[in-house]
Amino acid sequence: MASRRYVKYRDGMTILYQSTRGQAPELDLRGVTMAGLAPDGGLYVPKTWPQFSLAEQMAMQSGSYLQTAMQVLSPFFNSTIPQMDLQDLLGKSYASFSDPALTPLRQLKDGLWILELFHGPTLAFKDVALQLLGHVFEYFLKQSGERMTVVGATSGDTGSAAMSALAGRKNIDVFILYPNKGPSDIQRKQMTCMEASNLHAIAIDGSFDDCQAIVKAMFNDTAVRQRFNLSAVNSINWLRILAQMVYYFVACAKVGKGEQVSFAVPTGNFGNIFAAYAAKQCGAPIANLAVASNRNDILTRFFASGIMKPEGVHATLSPSMDIQISSNFERLLFDVCDRDGAHIRRLMNDMKSKGEFVLDAQHMAKAKQVFRAARCDDALTIKTIQDVYNESGYVLDPHSAVGVSVARQLGAGLQQPMISLACAHPAKFPNVIEKAIGIKPQLPDTVATLLQKPERMHHLPAQTDAVTQFIAERINL
Repeated sequence: MASRRYVKYRDGMTILYQSTRGQAPELDLRGVTMAGLAPDGGLYVPKTWPQFSLAEQMAMQSGSYLQTAMQVLSPFFNSTIPQMDLQDLLGKSYASFSDPALTPLRQLKDGLWILELFHGPTLAFKDVALQLLGHVFEYFLKQSGERMTVVGATSGDTGSAAMSALAGRKNIDVFILYPNKGPSDIQRKQMTCMEASNLHAIAIDGSFDDCQAIVKAMFNDTAVRQRFNLSAVNSINWLRILAQMVYYFVACAKVGKGEQVSFAVPTGNFGNIFAAYAAKQCGAPIANLAVASNRNDILTRFFASGIMKPEGVHATLSPSMDIQISSNFERLLFDVCDRDGAHIRRLMNDMKSKGEFVLDAQHMAKAKQVFRAARCDDALTIKTIQDVYNESGYVLDPHSAVGVSVARQLGAGLQQPMISLACAHPAKFPNVIEKAIGIKPQLPDTVATLLQKPERMHHLPAQTDAVTQFIAERINL
């Protein structure tokens, strides 16, 4: 049985990655980025967590976002992408962000902060990671001369962010699956109004979990995976998690100034909050992580009972969180279960055969050392938007409101500042905002112009074979 290790980064060190299910070869960063999902069905995690000292983190207080990104990411990219090339890729990735701080912090009141993650080209936190992933994909493909097929599932924002990052790239074909009745009108149009010929938006007659199951089935089919040279943009791709770690270090440095802070994270697929956990493993002074769920509260129920049992997916005012199967949760399970791949395989087999799994008390206690959880239904979402606007004039989108609600529920007893993540621009959900406070927020001109273009989409049933055939007819191999 392997246990996680914490190491001081040294020049020349290469961080390798292992699968959560323990039956796939170890890979370097290039390998896991291009692979996405491990061939044994697991997710890749680093074998070692590089450690950042307090002195290194204190220096982040005065540094720019790009300087902190270079500091945090360099140990992971070492021996994969040279420092000068990495700096160039980061500069290109964040050139289109509208705020010079990239992820600015706003203080709502004493002890409660908002970390704004929606200043990228599609107005959602997914841009922070996917803009970088797009440039890294292109960098690696240029080296190898290969073509790649990206297949992803989205509940709202990942699809448009991925399409924005990969639009027009000559060696990448992109197919994004989304639930036909899931995303908001603006979220849908941000995918379907893009004109690049390498982009394909596919409306699936089912839920996000159905879309995600199709993507996983394709990755688990060796013949399909090799034929299409598949890769992933969902947060099953480790590079997504890695890029998101940076803004947790930034927020810790700016707010905590060396002292501990806690975060409240609106949570669907568990990728964003796992990035916070990963930052903590690398030394970020994070005390607690609050899992904020909407009515689809499987994670809240799990942290209360130790039982992971999906129920039906309910449509809510925060559609990007309308998820029951949180893929990235397997990464946390692997870590709290002493990195025992066989144990993870048993839990995943229980989920498949019994429709649930139970985490034993010992490992549950380890998870609860860091994580708390609470839920916020639609009525409380509306009330939170109203309360925050009346108190401060600040406008929350419905996902961010779920985070603030849970921050208030769970943060009262904490001694350290609480930072709640604002994951999307409120203008992406104008009807909800207007219902809450009587104001319809305006979209930035760049996005408003895009939405005037004709929509281009395809409708398919929730069947893996139908999606596979559709892709086979359109890829440019």
